[in-house]
Amino acid sequence: MVMLLGQYSTGKTTFIKHLLKTRAHIGPEPTTDRFVVVMSGTDERSVPGNTIAVQADMPFSGLTTFGTAFLSKFECSQMPHPLLEHVTFVDTPGVLSGEKQRTQRAYDFTGVTSWFAAKCDLILLLFDPHKLDVSDEFKRVIYSLRGHDDKIRVVLNKADQVDTQQLMRVYGALMWSLGKVLNTPEVVRVYIGSFNDKPVNEAATGPIGKELFEKEQEDLLSDLKDIPKKACDRRINEFVKRARAAKIHAYIIAHLKKEMPAMIGKAKTQQRLIDNLEGEFGKVQRDHHLPPGDFPNVEHFKEILSGYNFDKFEKLKPKMIQAVDDMLGYDIPELLKTFRNPYD
Repeated sequence: MVMLLGQYSTGKTTFIKHLLKTRAHIGPEPTTDRFVVVMSGTDERSVPGNTIAVQADMPFSGLTTFGTAFLSKFECSQMPHPLLEHVTFVDTPGVLSGEKQRTQRAYDFTGVTSWFAAKCDLILLLFDPHKLDVSDEFKRVIYSLRGHDDKIRVVLNKADQVDTQQLMRVYGALMWSLGKVLNTPEVVRVYIGSFNDKPVNEAATGPIGKELFEKEQEDLLSDLKDIPKKACDRRINEFVKRARAAKIHAYIIAHLKKEMPAMIGKAKTQQRLIDNLEGEFGKVQRDHHLPPGDFPNVEHFKEILSGYNFDKFEKLKPKMIQAVDDMLGYDIPELLKTFRNPYD
């Protein structure tokens, strides 16, 4: 699954159309007002969100947690296509900027994108040379992709609208804006090109530009073709990530339960634990020798904890933790042996 994110009119829908060589309604204003999953099917049809979310053979049942407000803005577009047999595309509504952000969406946009990010194999962030600023909503969306940095690729689309000298400056400005948001020491991979069906505007780009765009497009397509090969590895990777997260969650919950008093001052102690959650995370980390990078986001965790009563939490069951450790230590390596080892 490949998700496309970007501000409106950066060419997300056109990008999918260009790869599939099909038609769809597109305009310079924010046209895609919904999440559209483009996938393989026997005939061309569009399935509404509420229907697709309850279909047992589709992987979208988890989206019901975002409610009807979101599902009415979600649909699945099916069509027969050789590329779609291997790759599913998720087209998203353009991320808003400026004043429009304040007219809130009826659903948790950031939550939905992070749900898809966990399921996707590749996340493409699209920019165009005239929209390099990263708006507040886009910033929140990129922050919600934390932990999926290996899946992110950046596409500088519509690059044939500027000449070579401007393109060089635009590329520099894009890296500068991204550096502030992505907060990673590594450089993110950027593909430059013009992903639409029109021929490259050679008057602006010159002969070097055309050659560059063709090479970049080939690189991006080979990246997309690699997805099905790596899908199995990625599933195991996500599974291991989730198992680790569950184990740490169990340790945290058991620790909070243990810190609660037997009789008096429960509410006060609970509030103190929530306020000093970072310190409590540190204790759990030291007690069980856990890596700090595996712990969840403190602020987000605080928010969720405030709605629970710590007294009702479960105690730690060492047998269950041992089962997870055995699974990570023995079962997963055994499972991996059944796949072909590329290093043999």
